[in-house]
Amino acid sequence: MSVVIPQSSFEFLKKLKQNNHRDWMQDHKKEYLANEKVLKKFYAEVENGLNKTDEIAKQKIFRIHRDIRFSKDKTPYNSHRSVSWSRAGAQRRGGYYLRLEPGNSFLAGGFFGPEPSDLLRIRKEFEMDASEIREILKQKDFKKAFGGFNQEYTVKTAPKGFSKDDPNIDLIRLKSYFVQHPFTDEEVFAVDFKEKLIYHYELLHPFFTYMSVVLTTDLNGVSLID
Repeated sequence: MSVVIPQSSFEFLKKLKQNNHRDWMQDHKKEYLANEKVLKKFYAEVENGLNKTDEIAKQKIFRIHRDIRFSKDKTPYNSHRSVSWSRAGAQRRGGYYLRLEPGNSFLAGGFFGPEPSDLLRIRKEFEMDASEIREILKQKDFKKAFGGFNQEYTVKTAPKGFSKDDPNIDLIRLKSYFVQHPFTDEEVFAVDFKEKLIYHYELLHPFFTYMSVVLTTDLNGVSLID
């Protein structure tokens, strides 16, 4: 029987948000660990589901402890839980992400903050020809699920070396190339939540396949990997 995310996991996160300090967390450590145990089982089931149509190299469960070294917000804990899965092999690019947070749960997939060389390669591809990526973005099921690329991370006009008048500047000016899909709390607690996740992750495959080719070839289409 599949793991179902319990409402208690969100109740804990809500209380943590209201009591975000070490003393409170220490007093509720057993509750935290109990919820984490269930979530880890759920993540493992999602990874197994992903491996049926893809190959996962690594799962990363993000720490509940915040990095507060350079932040004005000194609260020590995240009031959400998140996990990511990276794809295996140099020929497979892109990654899957899940964030669980009361009132703000979502999945994401794609390329968040790619390395400068990868970002330049993607932009050069779109400068040369963006027809294939636009076909993927407007595919009916993909568009219904994700809308389009997240627009939060962009340059103001055009990246250095690119024209602000380029017909594909809407794509070129992005600094990350990923999509998202939100979930209500009720969807998160539902028995079919894992299946919904896997369905949406599988919609990313044409996007991942295309971007993997881009990032493993030069502008002439010559492979960069052995």
